[in-house]
Amino acid sequence: MAHTFEELVQKQRAAVAAHTTVEELRETYGPPAGQGMTGAQSGTYETALRAWRDLARDVQTALSEYARDTGRPRADIEAEVERAAAAQGERPPAG
Repeated sequence: MAHTFEELVQKQRAAVAAHTTVEELRETYGPPAGQGMTGAQSGTYETALRAWRDLARDVQTALSEYARDTGRPRADIEAEVERAAAAQGERPPAG
């Protein structure tokens, strides 16, 4: 599947957001191996963790495909995508 640079940036932002959710849940509920999580909390945490892993894997696959399709070094593309995703996250809301 062909990806555009903007799609890569969107995928990266989604993965970062999912990772942030996992970190927030870990901070709220405590470590996953701890005894403090209820069944519902554990389920919520595990779902968020799987979502983050899936999104991160999708980003990595898309980066590799894009690099192959464009003939550019993957590391360069990954760095550009990360910078663009971070820059978009810093922009104030329009309006």
